[in-house]
Amino acid sequence: MADNGGIKLFGFELRRVKDEKNKKLLSVVPKVDDDGAGYVTAAGSHYGQFLNIEGDDSKDNTQLVMKYRGVAFQPEVDMAVEDIINEAISGSEIKTSVNLVLDNLKGVSQTIKNQLNEEFNNVTQMLNFEELGHDIFRRWYVDGRIYYHLVVDESNLSAGIQEVRPIDAAKIRKVKQVKKKKDQETGANLVEKTDEYFIFQEKSGSNYSGGVKISTDAICYVTSGLLSEDKKRVVSYLHKALKAINQLRMMEDSLVIYRLARAPERRIFYIDVGNLPRGKAEQYLKDIMTRYRNKLVYDAKTGEIKDDRKHMSMLEDFWLPRREGGRGTEITTLPGGDNLGQIDDIIYFQKKLYQSLNVPMSRLDQEQVSGILGRATEISRDELKFQKFIDRLRKRFSKVFLEILEKQCILKGITTPDDWKSWKNKIIVDYVRDNHFAELRDTEMLRERIQTLETLQNAQLVGTYFSKDWVMKNVLRMSDEDVQEMQKQIKGEADSGETEEPDDNQQEDYYEEIPEIIEEQIDPIDEESKILDNKVKEKELQVLENVAQALVN
Repeated sequence: MADNGGIKLFGFELRRVKDEKNKKLLSVVPKVDDDGAGYVTAAGSHYGQFLNIEGDDSKDNTQLVMKYRGVAFQPEVDMAVEDIINEAISGSEIKTSVNLVLDNLKGVSQTIKNQLNEEFNNVTQMLNFEELGHDIFRRWYVDGRIYYHLVVDESNLSAGIQEVRPIDAAKIRKVKQVKKKKDQETGANLVEKTDEYFIFQEKSGSNYSGGVKISTDAICYVTSGLLSEDKKRVVSYLHKALKAINQLRMMEDSLVIYRLARAPERRIFYIDVGNLPRGKAEQYLKDIMTRYRNKLVYDAKTGEIKDDRKHMSMLEDFWLPRREGGRGTEITTLPGGDNLGQIDDIIYFQKKLYQSLNVPMSRLDQEQVSGILGRATEISRDELKFQKFIDRLRKRFSKVFLEILEKQCILKGITTPDDWKSWKNKIIVDYVRDNHFAELRDTEMLRERIQTLETLQNAQLVGTYFSKDWVMKNVLRMSDEDVQEMQKQIKGEADSGETEEPDDNQQEDYYEEIPEIIEEQIDPIDEESKILDNKVKEKELQVLENVAQALVN
């Protein structure tokens, strides 16, 4: 540990030397973070009495968390949330769900890297992430925040974190206590000091008073990164879906009521009452209703028949009197609703709900997907956007591991706070990916690149207008390291004499090319033979001319 960077964790000071270089920067406004902590100011002279200067938002946060949890139990939301979690956290019997990647961590010895990997494994074991990873990610995604209490041995801090205990998000709240002083020159209230801490309350939703104060070093607190419109409250990823799910529930309830009221056919009985007075006419109508109404109910428990004629529901027939001079007694039938099968409005709000949750529409209608894994033609821009959304969730959730790992490494003396600040942006938490869509997407992209390469080769453009290096970088999308490594491997295979056995198609093409190859080899021989024959004939003619000349002489 460095002497100039003292460490203070869990309320215990581990060597601290005052750094005079760190000067206080004064401002009229406190520092704003994305943790949604409410600012409070001390109202009393003793600990535990606070006045919230931004209103009592503890109850509001608790109500929000409870509302998110209630929404998550809705079937449509639960299905969408499960799709998101299954894409983000993938279990494997062979590989661990998460791993630490330290390739970008330059200038660090391999010994420290091994220690970081070992402590990362300890952190995942304390979280029991291999077994509870799905539940942990769901709790963070639904609540919009997650809390862990880091339990240490006060007598032996160098032993590190002994236990990681989850805390209900509805029972804990991060606050910032602001101390201001008045500037003598300008008269403005300047922020002199800001203390951050957590308040734990056994009874959720109560005021700040009566809670237990916990140091920020003892709590692992990771939010969704989303804030409300006023930037004062952390919200969940389900916040956008609150209105959509309420609208969907109301539309479904109204549909049920409409179908119950309009589905059955009902009859209208027009009873001729003649010239009877009103009172006697009504009594006569009731007698007719009682006489002809058959409302016998079978009790399945007792096996008895009950007469429920005294009760009349809204779905029963209508009985109307008709005076003398009319058409007499008449019975007509009212038809049921004729548009009961139209649910376009329900489908609209379902799509709106999925849009609010950033889930592709194709996943809503499962009937359109054929096969087990689907087809490559199903790859759409929505799926690509969904994968980027999952990557953002993973990167944000990785803070859970990194914050616990930071405190663990500092306690055990593996690193210092200053060194960790320079490391944390270079440490990557890698998640196991078993996303079959990603495989289909990569396969399709590789197929398109190979087809483009074949087109360039067939047009004889490679080597004339485009270099091989340019094709490897821009068509096959290889990096400089990939190009060098591929060229090295190709050269090594060529030097070692490694060859691939051709398949049947390649063999057929080769056999088809054999006659052409033979002709190409025979043609030069035929030309040489013709030249030799011509030379022999010329030599013979020359000899005959010499003999003829000698006879003449």
